[in-house]
Amino acid sequence: MANQIATFFGSQKHDAAVAGTRDHIAKFWDPRMRARIAELLVSGGEGLKPIAREALEGLARKQ
Repeated sequence: MANQIATFFGSQKHDAAVAGTRDHIAKFWDPRMRARIAELLVSGGEGLKPIAREALEGLARKQ
């Protein structure tokens, strides 16, 4: 789902796409969903698109 959100925002400039993806996940994802995706990121983030990865890394830094 993070990749789908990143694809949606992908038509924007890179920094805006990352910020849009990050903000969407922070606002609308349940804490359990954010915890699971954080685990995926820590384990290497296999399958994540670059915009999704950067957005999730940004969320991890905020927490």
